[in-house]
Amino acid sequence: MSGGAHEAAMPFLYNIIETQVSMPTLYHHSMSSASRFVRLILAEYGFQMDLVEEQPWEKRREFLSLNPAATLPVYVDDNMRVLCGHSVLMEFLDETHGVLKRDRRLLAEDPWQRAEIRRLTEWFLQKMEQDVTRPLTRERVYKLQMTAAQGGGAPDSKVLRTSRANIRQHMKYLAWLAGSRQWLAGERLSYADLAAAASISVLDYLGEIDWAETPIAKDWYQRIKSRPSFRPLLAERIRGLTPVSHYADLDF
Repeated sequence: MSGGAHEAAMPFLYNIIETQVSMPTLYHHSMSSASRFVRLILAEYGFQMDLVEEQPWEKRREFLSLNPAATLPVYVDDNMRVLCGHSVLMEFLDETHGVLKRDRRLLAEDPWQRAEIRRLTEWFLQKMEQDVTRPLTRERVYKLQMTAAQGGGAPDSKVLRTSRANIRQHMKYLAWLAGSRQWLAGERLSYADLAAAASISVLDYLGEIDWAETPIAKDWYQRIKSRPSFRPLLAERIRGLTPVSHYADLDF
């Protein structure tokens, strides 16, 4: 390549490198319901991003510099600004992008309905997370990836029994919501549906849900998992942990 041609090509190469460096990044874990929730939001709003799988219990120095709490998810935008936590990201994405989506906005215009969406989002990502999702994923997934010093080891059978006993009540509530409304919080798809689906998808991967007991909830979940935003989640696999056979089936 001649000197002139080489110099002409350099700005193009710089642009490629700059684009690669400035791509927004989401630090997540594949079995984190909060991470899945934010991934669904970003996909529904058409965001492209890099995904970095993070093991938060390792408390890497680089990760702690982004989020000293060592919790997921963590979003770093193309200007290296950092946002931590699913609720913060939900509100930020609504204020910056959701308001422009009109009928595809995931938060309602009406204040009362917004409050209901936030209530249900909190229910699935805090109440259900505490009762069911977090203890099951810790015992069945995370402890297999942890060292003994990090708290890894065999699952605690008492924790498993307690968490599984809680699933039925949460699924009954989900079925009631799905049976009394078009979507969980009203007439349109909202953050509430994505929060519930994020949690349910983790439990479904592990084969913890008896869908025969809640056909109404199953119908709702089939609608959710058929959306394009859900495809990446259904394609993922956890090393050493095969999902239940129907996990990726849209008609199960």
